[in-house]
Amino acid sequence: MQTLPILTDPVFVPKAQYGPLDRFMLGLIRDERDLPFVYLSLKITFFMMALGVAMYIPGIPGWLFALMAVGYTLMNNFVFKGPFGLMLHCTSHRKFFKKEYELFNHYLPWIVSPFFGQTPETYASHHVGMHHAENNLPEDESSTMKYQRDSFRDWLRYFGDFLLLGLYRTVGYFRRHNRPTLITKMVRGEALFYLLCIALCFVNWQATLFVFILPFFISRFIMMLGNWTQHAFIDHTDPGNHYKNSITCINHKYNHKCWNDGYHISHHIRPTMHWTEHPRHLQENTAEYVRNKALIFDKLDFLGIFVLLMNKRYDKLADHLVNLGAWASKEEMIATMKERTRRFSPEEVTAFA
Repeated sequence: MQTLPILTDPVFVPKAQYGPLDRFMLGLIRDERDLPFVYLSLKITFFMMALGVAMYIPGIPGWLFALMAVGYTLMNNFVFKGPFGLMLHCTSHRKFFKKEYELFNHYLPWIVSPFFGQTPETYASHHVGMHHAENNLPEDESSTMKYQRDSFRDWLRYFGDFLLLGLYRTVGYFRRHNRPTLITKMVRGEALFYLLCIALCFVNWQATLFVFILPFFISRFIMMLGNWTQHAFIDHTDPGNHYKNSITCINHKYNHKCWNDGYHISHHIRPTMHWTEHPRHLQENTAEYVRNKALIFDKLDFLGIFVLLMNKRYDKLADHLVNLGAWASKEEMIATMKERTRRFSPEEVTAFA
């Protein structure tokens, strides 16, 4: 077996010295390793959210509003959206604050999330309550199985289906599985966000468009692009196998910016694993990855994989695929990837359901 590339993705390194704010926050949060979340939350609150609120000030000259709108849009979608989205992901699986400070755990999903177009509590309900429970199998309403996963046309169908019917189908899933609490969270979060946007449009519709509405559509687009790519390669003989229905991306700046989100296989194996532990898990379980012909991409992130898939550039994907002895040639690697992107027939979907 060949050697895994040297991993450059972030792991926990204790600070040599903790400042006053560090020490104060360590008394509130559950895990010392989540201190970076504190500083990210502060930056978002006092820079991006403050700018968003300022856009509602009456009488702002048009030129100044335009500058503020551009600045807010850039910060929201190109600076903070990825790090925030994956911080929300991490804190949905592992509580951020200690039990005695439970109220603070509502700050990210209820106060910050709407500024990124994330409706309160619906992300955690969908992702933890359904997606991980069903593992992209047919009962998962965001499953990619029935789509040809290197087809842009199928991707558009997938995204449109989620955008228009995602809430309805997820609520239906929770109803079938007798999860009334999650139904309440889903419907309440969506309804309150829509009502907030409607009410704020009467105050300043231009500000509401930039601060809440555009981020909503962009967030849903990015989330479904991510889920599509993370589960684009599925073994037809074993679609419930985490090693064979997910992928891992290593040694990319995306993992530094977004809390090792590239490690999707190990995330499905242990959803509550701390984000700093994923590189070690890969190193300690390399043989299992090889045995299952798990797809590990070096120096390539989900967006890069999506673009290459849509262009059917399996040759380029193979150049980034880590071969630890599971394949005898590049042609075999390409054949495995093509087979795993093949659409499941209705009969196959029914059989696995």
